[in-house]
Formats: sequence, structure tokens, C-alpha cells
Amino acid sequence: MRLLSVGLPGAERPAALDDQDVLRDLSAAVPRIDGELLGDPVRLRLIQDLIASERLPVVPDGTRIGPPVARPGKVVGIGLNYEDHAEEAGVAIPDEPVVFLKPSSTIVGPYDAIELPPGSTTTDYEVELGVVLGRRLSRCTDPQRALAAVGGYLTADDVSERARIAAGPTWAKGKCADTFTPIGPWLVTPDAVTDPQDLRLELWVDGERRQSGATTRMALSVGGILAFLSTLMTLEPGDLVLTGTPGGVAALRPEPRPFLREGHVVEAEVTGLGRQRTQVVAVDVAGLDEAEVRV
Repeated sequence: MRLLSVGLPGAERPAALDDQDVLRDLSAAVPRIDGELLGDPVRLRLIQDLIASERLPVVPDGTRIGPPVARPGKVVGIGLNYEDHAEEAGVAIPDEPVVFLKPSSTIVGPYDAIELPPGSTTTDYEVELGVVLGRRLSRCTDPQRALAAVGGYLTADDVSERARIAAGPTWAKGKCADTFTPIGPWLVTPDAVTDPQDLRLELWVDGERRQSGATTRMALSVGGILAFLSTLMTLEPGDLVLTGTPGGVAALRPEPRPFLREGHVVEAEVTGLGRQRTQVVAVDVAGLDEAEVRV
């Protein structure tokens, strides 16, 4: 199934694409797309039958597509998990995965804007396979059992402000800005993903392909990542895990490095998970009314 959320920010309602790519409203059947739903096979089968019946109302054209799942409790990122990304950085794959956290306030929809932090000149893109938990996972050492906890897969862009990361002491400063995790356009349930280790990832900026990679080159598989993370923290239904990015990021290209600038259009896609299209905008906090300033 391809599950989505539609509507204005903060007032999204659940939806799904049927086999004819018609967008249908699910709000009469479920309140939201979240971890609780993704971990309930009975409800998912009922929803699948409803979608196939073609009786659900059609979502009007022009309706905003929001993040495909409700805001997660936590967003967990993995760094340096692709062989080609480590190669271009000139570093070895670490013995243990690099783990960082992003606040859920970074999440936006697949066609919403990416907002450059004021004064930023080193904001970068990172196409990633996103994994949403459908079951609680704690202290699991078996990658196959961990993989069974997946509730869905989606396309993600782990936007990063490189200068803030380089300034240290942690990566959080360069990962935490609002709009820095566009996800979607849809979430695909695991039954529709034959092998998460056989997917292609691509990203374009203004039509120029910047990243082209494959999950076959992951150092640690999706199941391995989830198992490892579960030894550090309990993963809850609805949590989002970003599994790393392939080579081609702006920070590791020759000078002048092609970081994101106002007006750029970023498109990111993972095989079968849809293509997102986000425009980069500059936000001048000093020019906002006091009531609009985000604190």
C-alpha cells in the first residue's frame, strides 16, 4: 500500500493511492497514518480492501500532500553507512554506526519548502531510505527479527548545515533546523518492498543529478541498523530511522562546492517510494513579525 497524508499543516488527514494512482481519502476509516496503524495487520488489510473497492472519496486536485506519517516520537539518523560516501570522504566505514538524533520538528512534507537558516552558505542535501517502525523494538540482536518491526518505507532528505556540523562538538546543530527532514510523498508498507537492500536512491538539484546510489552498498543493512539502535534505545512505533546517504553530497564535491541556495529545487527519490520536490527558500528572522518568530 501507498499511504499518504493530505491537507493543511497540522490538519492533515490520511489518504492512499489506489492501483490506478487515484488519491483517495481514508479519514472515514482511520484517524491518521501512525505507528499504531502500521503495526496492526488486521486494520491494514481492511484498509487495503477499502482502497481496492474504489468506494472511498477522491481527494480534490491541488490538495497539499503532507508528511505521510504522523510526527514521530524521535528521528534517528545514521552517518557514513554507504561505502561510496565513505570513499569520497576518504575515511573508513566506522566499526560502529555513527548515530545522531534529529527533532521531529524538522519534518515537513514532500513538496514543502526547505528553509535555509539565516546566513547559511553550506546547507547540503542527503537522499536517504527512511524506515518507520510499526512495532516496539528493544535489545534485539537479530537483524531479521529487527526487520520484522518495520511498518513502512519512505523517501527522505536528511538536510544538513555543514558549517554547524564542523563547528561541533556534536552534529545536532547542523541537523536540527525546521524543515530539514522532508519525507514522502508516500509511505510504502513492507509487503510492497521485496528487498530493502535492492533499492536505488537518486537526488537532483535544478534537474542536475547530484546523487545516484543503491542500498546494496550499505555497510550495515536496514535490519542491522535497527538491531544495533535497539541496543542503545527503545524504538517505538512511529519512530523514523534515516539509514544513511550515498556519495555525491555537496560538501565532498570539488570547489566551488554546490551547496543549496535560495531558489534551488531539490528532487529526491527511492525506488518505488516516490519522488519529492522541495524548493529552497531563505528566511530572514530579523524581518519577521515577533509573533511569527519560531522559538
